[in-house]
Amino acid sequence: MDPTTYAPHELLDALQRDPYPLYARARQTDGLTFVPELDAWLVGRDADVREVLLRPEDFSSAHSLRPDVLPVPAAFGVLARGFAARPTVVSTDGAAHRRHRAPINRGLSAARVAALTPYATEIATALVDGFAADGHTELMTSYAGRLPGAVIGRLLGLSPEDVPAAVHGGHRAEQLLFRPMAEDEQLAAAEDVVALHHLLDGYARARHAHPRDDLCSLMVEALTADTAAAPAPAPAPASAADPARPSPRELTLDQRAELVANLQNFLIAGHLTTTALIGTTVLHLLRHRDQWELLCARPDLIPGAVEEAIRYDTAVQGFRRTVTRPVVLAGTELPAGATVFVAYGSANRDEARHRDADTFDITRPASPTRHVGFGHGAHGCPGSQLARTQLRLTLELLTSRFPGLRLAEDREVVMRPTLIHRSPLELPLTW
Repeated sequence: MDPTTYAPHELLDALQRDPYPLYARARQTDGLTFVPELDAWLVGRDADVREVLLRPEDFSSAHSLRPDVLPVPAAFGVLARGFAARPTVVSTDGAAHRRHRAPINRGLSAARVAALTPYATEIATALVDGFAADGHTELMTSYAGRLPGAVIGRLLGLSPEDVPAAVHGGHRAEQLLFRPMAEDEQLAAAEDVVALHHLLDGYARARHAHPRDDLCSLMVEALTADTAAAPAPAPAPASAADPARPSPRELTLDQRAELVANLQNFLIAGHLTTTALIGTTVLHLLRHRDQWELLCARPDLIPGAVEEAIRYDTAVQGFRRTVTRPVVLAGTELPAGATVFVAYGSANRDEARHRDADTFDITRPASPTRHVGFGHGAHGCPGSQLARTQLRLTLELLTSRFPGLRLAEDREVVMRPTLIHRSPLELPLTW
């Protein structure tokens, strides 16, 4: 399939809503399986996934987020009013990847996550208080889609009043590149993305002039340290009594574009992944009633339930990698330029790694290294502990306050058609 050709949306949607049957067949087949809907070779066994992720020199991340759909030309015209795309921590390798990742690692240190936890607890509690007396809620809207955005906004240093627009813009950026939409909706989404670009650009320029103790400032400092800055305007002549002081140098257009791209990438990854995890975790606990009741009776099992939920239905199902030279993987010869889809979700259901892999079992021995729900190797998710913290807080709140929580019987739960942030479209609950 030509890389500019896209699979029929009906076929792609069906695969994305439930990829697990395909994964199972692929793991049982010798070699790798080519999947036309993904235009890629599926890497589905745990050992093969880990091998690819530990060989970035052979399997590049440069095109890891290639879009599933191509927006119409008019949408590109709207996007041109924002900032051009730039490589980010997700789409770089080697030294470039380390440069993009360094400030994120600093911003997501164990100490910073611990310092952020009381705020996350406060927001989570307030959100639950908001619907506790109602006897019902749609969790994706009332809670799962709101807590992670507030937490990531706080980490980045966004004003609370800007968080809803930032979260909305992030959703629209994902939709524009991964969901088929009518032209008028594409144009509206592109407008929202441009608005997000300008919002983030304003923060980048403000933090460049006046740094604060937030991740936005860390990213500005790190990503402008080794690039040339535009000279400041020439100062007015100084008097002897009042010598002129040089103005801070302005960010170049390239620096601003790189910062916007990286801030947007972090924003989207930080809130959409955790939103998805909260939704799928609650869904599977309530579908497996014995597991929910056990967790309510045994809150000490919550850490294990977090790991099992991440393993059982992985939020980020996988990423593409591009083969840089001819290689042989799992007995399949791959030429340079070939695309592989590294399926974390499949690896996490591999019977060779996980006993009774298709069984949801919160008593399974918990170990973050036993699954690849947050990736593996150099591109392992730096925000994994923050996501775990929010998921743990959620389970503590819901099990203690709503032991009778149930899925609404009159509404079917449908999964979003995506392999990037797999979650329920809606999650109606009653108690």
